[in-house]
Amino acid sequence: MTDFSAYNLNEVLNKSLKNINFKSPTPIQEKSIPLILKGNDVLGSAQTGTGKTAAFCIPILELLMKSSRGSLLVMIPTRELAKQVLDVIDSLLGFKSSINTATLIGGESMSKQLSELKKRPRIYVGTPGRINDHLQRGSLNLHDAKYLVLDETDRMLDMGFEVQINKIIKFLPKNKQVLMFSATIPDNILKLSSKYLNNPIRISVGDSNSVAKNIKQEIIELKSDQKLDELVNQITTRSGSMLIFVKTKYGTEKLAKALSKNKIKSFPLHGGLRQSKRNTIMKNFRDMKFRILIATDVAARGIDVPHIEHVINYDLPQMAEDFIHRIGRTARAGSKGVALSFVTKGDFLKWKEIQKILNPEKNIKNQSKLKNRNSKNSFNKKREINKRPSFKKKPDYKKSFSKNEEGTDKKNFSKKRFSKKSDQGKYKKSSDNEFSTRSKSGFNKKNSSKKKSNNFSSVGTPRKRRK
Repeated sequence: MTDFSAYNLNEVLNKSLKNINFKSPTPIQEKSIPLILKGNDVLGSAQTGTGKTAAFCIPILELLMKSSRGSLLVMIPTRELAKQVLDVIDSLLGFKSSINTATLIGGESMSKQLSELKKRPRIYVGTPGRINDHLQRGSLNLHDAKYLVLDETDRMLDMGFEVQINKIIKFLPKNKQVLMFSATIPDNILKLSSKYLNNPIRISVGDSNSVAKNIKQEIIELKSDQKLDELVNQITTRSGSMLIFVKTKYGTEKLAKALSKNKIKSFPLHGGLRQSKRNTIMKNFRDMKFRILIATDVAARGIDVPHIEHVINYDLPQMAEDFIHRIGRTARAGSKGVALSFVTKGDFLKWKEIQKILNPEKNIKNQSKLKNRNSKNSFNKKREINKRPSFKKKPDYKKSFSKNEEGTDKKNFSKKRFSKKSDQGKYKKSSDNEFSTRSKSGFNKKNSSKKKSNNFSSVGTPRKRRK
């Protein structure tokens, strides 16, 4: 299908698609749009940067424009991704639209969100935590929410939002259309889809754990002390905007200060910043007011900036699947990009896990080789066990051992002490002489004690007997 006109969309949507330069649908859009318009539940997976947000926004907006009832709830893991989805929805609706929207995300003032909810919006985009807060307050009513979208579901489950998602779905009506979209679909998402999706149609475009072909991957093995110097060299030699990923919030601030000492301008982006500051940083980065952005994994799924040419993994991610989402920030919408990763000795285990996801065919081959080796070893062991016993007479170990021991003891004893008769005589004589000397010495000691006692009695007074 080469054009959006085949879907018979509303005139407003057709005009807005032309303004955004959406000429032809992507593969995920081509498969999902007709199914969603028919009212089917969809479980979709595709690579990052393939237009998943537009794949569910375009058909649901068409359904909302046709009827005056019904609303849409979009749940998303991060604030940046919520802003990004809302920007796509606003661009599709146009400036003068009767459908109001509301963003329900943490970090923003509640008064602003309450004022948006008073306008009776039909589209709610937010994170599970803030949506739950409004439901508990009673400021949000979802009894008319006929459409539910869970975007980046695997990330939401990794962040521990499953309990909150279950609470939110209880406030929704039973008859609803549920859509799940994600870059990867592990087993926990399949379990969640079996709970809430009614006969879903599975859509997958490309390998879920594959990297885009336009991304060139580079690896540098180095020590942890050499990371900063190498990063400065890479920044000076490369041109274009860069996105650098670090493990922690403190790491982003520390790296930004270290780069500023080397006269390199950069800004950190992490969850500890206020939402207003995060918005200004992202706006300035999109407007190309600065070149380098240092971020945590929070930004791995919330940044859609087309001019990012380089992604540098200063620290490898904790989860191997996040590596694909990090790299997916570059080479978006068919453009080219480079992904550079710093690997230290302590990162080899993480790097192996990442390679297993990126190259599953090699992993399967290695596993088959190991299985063949193990099977050969087990076969050889069985052969050794099943050998026929030999009929040779076994030596009588007890007899041989006892004879040898007795013989050796007698020989040794005779050699040391009783090798000659003269030695026996000497040994006896020496023993008799020793006995005689001991007896004489003992006899002399007794006599000396008696003499002493007699001398004492003659000098002193006799002791009185006790009555």
